[in-house]
Amino acid sequence: MAYTSTTGDSVLKGVNIPLFAVTGGFIAVFCGLALIDIDLLKELVNAGFGWSVQIFGAYWQVLLLLTFIIGLFMAFSGRGSVVLGKLDKPEFTVFQWGAMIMCTLLAGGGVFWAAGEPMAHFLSPPPLFGVEAKTAEAAYPALAQAFMHWGFLAWAILGALTTVVLMYYHYEKGLPLAPRTLLYPVFKERALKGPIGLIADASCIIAVVAGTVGPIGFLGLQVSYGLQDLFGLSDGFTSQAVVIAVLVGLYTASAVTGVNKGIQILSRFNVILACALLIFMFFFGPTAFIVDSFVHSFGIYVDKFIPMAMFRAESGWLGWWTVFFWGWFLGYGPLMAMFIARVSRGRSIRQIVVMLSIIAPVVTCFWFTIVGGSGIAFELANPGSVSGAFEGFNLPAALLAITKQLPAGFLISVLFLILTTVFVATTGDSMTYCISVAMSDSDTPSTPVRVFWGIAMGVMAIILISLGSGGVSALQSFIVVTAVPVSLVLLPSLWAAPQIAGMLEKRDRESTSPIAAEA
Repeated sequence: MAYTSTTGDSVLKGVNIPLFAVTGGFIAVFCGLALIDIDLLKELVNAGFGWSVQIFGAYWQVLLLLTFIIGLFMAFSGRGSVVLGKLDKPEFTVFQWGAMIMCTLLAGGGVFWAAGEPMAHFLSPPPLFGVEAKTAEAAYPALAQAFMHWGFLAWAILGALTTVVLMYYHYEKGLPLAPRTLLYPVFKERALKGPIGLIADASCIIAVVAGTVGPIGFLGLQVSYGLQDLFGLSDGFTSQAVVIAVLVGLYTASAVTGVNKGIQILSRFNVILACALLIFMFFFGPTAFIVDSFVHSFGIYVDKFIPMAMFRAESGWLGWWTVFFWGWFLGYGPLMAMFIARVSRGRSIRQIVVMLSIIAPVVTCFWFTIVGGSGIAFELANPGSVSGAFEGFNLPAALLAITKQLPAGFLISVLFLILTTVFVATTGDSMTYCISVAMSDSDTPSTPVRVFWGIAMGVMAIILISLGSGGVSALQSFIVVTAVPVSLVLLPSLWAAPQIAGMLEKRDRESTSPIAAEA
């Protein structure tokens, strides 16, 4: 039986009012406290960050590893052939589908982090690897560690299991396309109505707001810096706010037009531009070093996969690297799964898992090698050429220090700024759409709801950058705190997804058996 919102959810004109009030109230309280006392906010957030890392860090590491392993088991068993979404033919071509998926995780920071993280590990090697900093031997572990943070586990948590659960309950059973549905295997109807569902939805939406506003705010800071570095324009609050306003207009317009138009078109443009820049850097950058370091570093990544995934020896390093990234990606998990479920109708479990858990991670690792590996090659050839700009963990400066050393460096730098802007816009439009769906009673939420959330995240980013980088940094740390309840929402998918896949495989097998055909 299809699930329908009731007065218990207080839905008015298709909008869940309690959920809207809780999530909107969070934005108001967070921004209000930031304006009143940013130091108090940072103190509270840092305390929550430390507690979250200490108590939940190990659980998150196990959760991501199990999600990846169980997803692969489903994909390469007989269950992998099950088609989801009650469509015989996919809505989108493989390129359109893959483009929209690839622009999810990479958009969260895959340009600036691709330049900055390998360089950070090169200058200060991860504790698991006993190599000397700033040497050729440090290059391979540096890239391998970046692969761990943006590779198989990071992508799998975005929907390898949760997409299966959501697509079954939404398209087969009529339950809402919302985070609360992930708790249905445990709480049944109580997950759909009442406080359990409200808390689940609110936690996941707040996590995504935090995870999306952070990149929006940092984009304002980064593009403003790039415009000053390349064109000599003023790098101040006004230029940062203008950049964010343009970005908000872009992704809100895209979200309003929906998955079939704006979101798909923006993602396709982004992937084409990213591929063009990747090809250019591969052939006109340090090609031999890129090939060598990708093969060698990926080998280290595979060989040390379990030790890196389960590393617990250095709590300080772990909290600010692996666990921070896991908290960030966990926070995105449920709403990213909603988006992937929406664009994957007519795809098999095997196709979804292989795209998320294998193809997208390998492409991401190669992207990190192209950008970050080029930076390491330039630094080895000319010490200080990238690390000098990167000093103080200046991610945009590291990227521009790399791109300006390429042929046609000025043009390539400008294109990378455009790419970064559109990347963040693809996150903004998909998350604006998913937030609106989560608090609506329809897969096509009203335009005013989409516009509100698109603008609200932009306004929140502008308020925080008006306080300096500390405001956005506090929000980035808060992402890890929000991942605590979200990680509990994701937990039932570990057993629910294989059970659903097995049930659907049995149903498909019985429906095609000779006895069923005769009946």
